[in-house]
Amino acid sequence: MSANKDLHGNAPDQSKIAVILIDVINDLEFEGGEKLLRTALRAAKNIARLKKRAKLEKVPVIYVNDNFGRWRSDFQKIVNHCLEDDVRGRPIAELLAPDEDDYFVLKPKHSGFFSTTLDLLLEHLGVRTLVIAGFAGNNCVFFTANDAYMRDYELLIPADCTASNESTDNENALRQMEDVLKADTRPSDDIDFSAYR
Repeated sequence: MSANKDLHGNAPDQSKIAVILIDVINDLEFEGGEKLLRTALRAAKNIARLKKRAKLEKVPVIYVNDNFGRWRSDFQKIVNHCLEDDVRGRPIAELLAPDEDDYFVLKPKHSGFFSTTLDLLLEHLGVRTLVIAGFAGNNCVFFTANDAYMRDYELLIPADCTASNESTDNENALRQMEDVLKADTRPSDDIDFSAYR
């Protein structure tokens, strides 16, 4: 750990556990986005409840999101686009809009760790266990979980808080993360944040 424990005031929280929300702020304006919306909306409602519980326990919530359009590193612009424009992903963005004290990381590719500041942020927060939720379970959630496993994080990936275009693809990804990455995929309501503090 560096001498600057809070990353110059940018990471003031300390927690051994954090919630990582993958691509939940998404316009879904791509081929297959309509299918993903149908499966993701149910998961988004579960994620909203999980996030609320995490905040009550003072567990940091980190949005790890794709960038849309020209790269500007402007997460608020992405949020506004998904909340204010007539896009497919608007109902999910309304359920999962970030709070002022949430963290965010923009990613250029599938994994939340690839060429991002996520490693540094988690180090300064003191995190050792990740609760990973979001979309798509068989893609960006899977790749992020894989990279987290290689960094020796304990993984909780609640099955009711991920979605993919096809439910069979999501189930296969969850099974793979359980078997290979040793992820705990219990339902989100069964996660006791206090057990990881």
